[in-house]
Amino acid sequence: MDRIIRATAGNDFIKMSVIDARDTVQRAREIHGCTPTAAAALGRTLCAASLLGNMMKEDNGSVTVRVNGGGPAGTVIAVSDSQGNVRGYMDNPAVSLPLRQDEKLDVGGAVGRDGMFTVSRDIGLRESYVGSTALVSGEIAEDLTAYLLESEQIPSASGLGVLVDRDTSVKAAGGFIVQLMPGADEKLIDLLEENIFMMDQLTTILDEDGAETLFDQVLKGLDYQIVSQEPIAYRCGCSRERLGEVLSCVDHAELADMAAQGQDTEIRCDFCGKQYIFTPEDIQAMMEG
Repeated sequence: MDRIIRATAGNDFIKMSVIDARDTVQRAREIHGCTPTAAAALGRTLCAASLLGNMMKEDNGSVTVRVNGGGPAGTVIAVSDSQGNVRGYMDNPAVSLPLRQDEKLDVGGAVGRDGMFTVSRDIGLRESYVGSTALVSGEIAEDLTAYLLESEQIPSASGLGVLVDRDTSVKAAGGFIVQLMPGADEKLIDLLEENIFMMDQLTTILDEDGAETLFDQVLKGLDYQIVSQEPIAYRCGCSRERLGEVLSCVDHAELADMAAQGQDTEIRCDFCGKQYIFTPEDIQAMMEG
């Protein structure tokens, strides 16, 4: 079961969230037919959005993470609700690059580094809150950390990883965000930095030891308390009604042309791949409505 686990440490001056999302990322890989590199790029973005969504205080809020670095992967998008249930897609899930010199997937090369990391928060107001920062590496975790510090003034560290097996299935996926609250002692900062520098490889921990081990390694030397654990999943909220609303926004003349052709119109959800059919009569009704 995929989940997000949250903990506090250092007299509540440290907050940490860990996500274990293998099934979620595997589902995304299957829907979009991702190559290993694409699965890693989309999977890390899904984990980032899920962690941010789960941190929201608004029950009906949502978070959208958009990464556009000018690379061959195109734009990568993930949307999470306030529980952490998430969905996403990318422009080019067929992107494939050689491994880096360290034998790791070249996510930064696929995403690119000339662009923005953008987070939109919908908390039920007329307009969403939108914050953007320039990409640091295109590897997603470093970009998330930079966003939290620059756009939201929250000193943070994050790690995100996707391990793809030899058969291209997702073997492990997840990560963490650790944040320092205002007034935190400098010694806590130094300790966290040292722990993160010395920790084992993230995907190895997720695959061999389990997500809870991330707390032991990142918060080593500190007493921590698990405060919540919630299930999360790849979840799309599309429906024929919602896709119909999108279609009804098309220019009136174009709708008239579609209806006049006498053929059904097929719309595919970008997030889950489900297809919806609208007949010429449906389109005519939209125009008259």
